[in-house]
Amino acid sequence: MSSILLCLTVTCKNSKEPLPLDQEHKEQHWSYSGETSPDHWIEIEKDSDCDGTYQSPINIIHKDVDSVKVGDNLSILYTPTTHISKVDNNGHSIQFNFEEGDSINYMNKTYFLKQIHFHEPSEHKINGVIYPIELHLVHVSNTGEIAVIGVFGEEGIESDLFEFFESFLPLKTGDSKEIHQKIDLSSLFLKGIKYYAYKGSLTTPPCTENVNWIVFKEPIILSEAEVLKLKNNMPLNNYRNDQPLNERRVLYHY
Repeated sequence: MSSILLCLTVTCKNSKEPLPLDQEHKEQHWSYSGETSPDHWIEIEKDSDCDGTYQSPINIIHKDVDSVKVGDNLSILYTPTTHISKVDNNGHSIQFNFEEGDSINYMNKTYFLKQIHFHEPSEHKINGVIYPIELHLVHVSNTGEIAVIGVFGEEGIESDLFEFFESFLPLKTGDSKEIHQKIDLSSLFLKGIKYYAYKGSLTTPPCTENVNWIVFKEPIILSEAEVLKLKNNMPLNNYRNDQPLNERRVLYHY
């Protein structure tokens, strides 16, 4: 998940004064390849949780999950009048930021949609299966707790939603584009919502372990061309490998 969450939700672990913006930018040098790849995040992000015991993503093995009937644990409170404020290419992903509007209610707590970004290929797996793309819909509560909906994408027919997203591309690394247009995300939830839920972390530094993960079982469909257009605007293989489950409980809501 994008490191932009750092400024929204994460409290520093020490009492140091904030770094000047230019110095802070120079020190945020993690990546997805070479000596700053995920295998080295804990070495270069000294104050992070990247070596914690409740890390994300994970490989979800369906036979090992605890199945429960879908009740009132999750309500999608999205409207067709929510506005995207802008799109960023932050060097790690393409990220669409949202104005106040859409929210979810999860486990009797409200979380507000802040941003959507993309990973290619998917970070989470189901029974070892890797999807071409995974969307992360990042929500934050008024108390700073995080709930992320992970949605897989598989190749098929063209998606109107992705055509809208990609109408603002290409975008060079470090660039932003103001949008301020309405978007209807209801097409993400056309199928019956069946999902996996577990406690985990951000999937990018600082890998903070305060994330409620909601991973939809059913993928959405988009075209191969749409997958490739996103891929060409992001770092190659911008994913973190699956992390040990470490006795965590995974629930399947069906």
